[in-house]
Amino acid sequence: MPAAESDQPCRLSLFWDEGVTAYNFSPTHPMDPTRLALTMRLVEAFGLPALPGVTVAAAPPAGESTLHLVHRLDYIEAVRKAAGNPDTLDERHGLGTEDNPVFPAIHTASALIAGQSVAAAEAVWHGRARHAVNFAGGLHHAMPGRASGFCVYNDAALAIARLLELGAERVVYVDVDVHHGDGVQQAFWDDPRVLTISLHEHPSTLFPQTGWATETGSEQQAPGSAANLPLPAGTGDAGWLRAFHAVVPELIAGFRPEVIVSQHGADTHLEDPLAHLAVTVDAQRAVAGALHELAHQHCQGRWVALGGGGYAVVDVVPRTWTHLVATAAGHPIDPATETPEAWRAEVYRRTRRPAPSRMTDGADAHFRDFAETGYDPGDRLDQAILATRRAVFPQHGLLP
Repeated sequence: MPAAESDQPCRLSLFWDEGVTAYNFSPTHPMDPTRLALTMRLVEAFGLPALPGVTVAAAPPAGESTLHLVHRLDYIEAVRKAAGNPDTLDERHGLGTEDNPVFPAIHTASALIAGQSVAAAEAVWHGRARHAVNFAGGLHHAMPGRASGFCVYNDAALAIARLLELGAERVVYVDVDVHHGDGVQQAFWDDPRVLTISLHEHPSTLFPQTGWATETGSEQQAPGSAANLPLPAGTGDAGWLRAFHAVVPELIAGFRPEVIVSQHGADTHLEDPLAHLAVTVDAQRAVAGALHELAHQHCQGRWVALGGGGYAVVDVVPRTWTHLVATAAGHPIDPATETPEAWRAEVYRRTRRPAPSRMTDGADAHFRDFAETGYDPGDRLDQAILATRRAVFPQHGLLP
């Protein structure tokens, strides 16, 4: 990056409101809001909110006009009505299903999470912060008229839509959740101003069964507006990082975005109960660092980072997203650092489970660079990488 750019401090706005923990489908649902509270407590235990250039702010819930940037009015009204009747079953709008049961705060908590992500986008675009984080966000499956995959309002798409409304002409969305970022892709399928890039477990083995390499955006209106890299089940750190670096940096450089919006679902982790990749906290930390560098290289530092999935509530999510916040603050935490004793006590008080003792899984997060080692035709991961590059790179003037 240019020297003047790298010398600039990383001014971070961290968006947080305790009210986001009301996003709680049921006591037995995998989307346990305890993961959000424990993340914020770990962020605080490391003193990140007190670092120079870091501010913690709470934004108001997204109102109807903001939600309508992505969602249909009949759907917003259906969510509101469902909040008053927890026994609602509205399959047309995806409400009251096994994945998305209705709860009393379904509208207010969802709108509050969306409000934090929209405010994060505004803070970065207006220059009040170089980076902004809302780890309660990243609800990337919600569709314009339907809840899906634990997601009611698509805060990631709403943040991008607000950036476009404010005048952004090129936005890159990078999604490293284990599940395909289908809702965001659909929202901008025919919009050439937005490039969505998703790395995820192969759709043949995981919800939502979309995100094939051949999905590259509207052929007529926005060819190349979507890039998808489906990874074989069982992919670990070396393969995950190899795939990321084989696709994401070149596409970002070719697209020349003004802002990067990223989704950091922690469910790629080897301990996650709902998926089949084998990634560690150390690799997740490395990707956060790579996106931070890419934002400085290509976007004058403009970076909006969101959370996402992640269902290993104690062992994985808090550490992964605390690393994300620390990276965005410009003060990355050494992986070998011990987790604070007070936080470990809080984990036990809340869950009666022991907390991880260090900020690492003990992995080295090394990988073989695709550009240096070349393509191995017998390797399933390299086959996936090449399929994605062949499908979308030429549409950006890049060699596969």
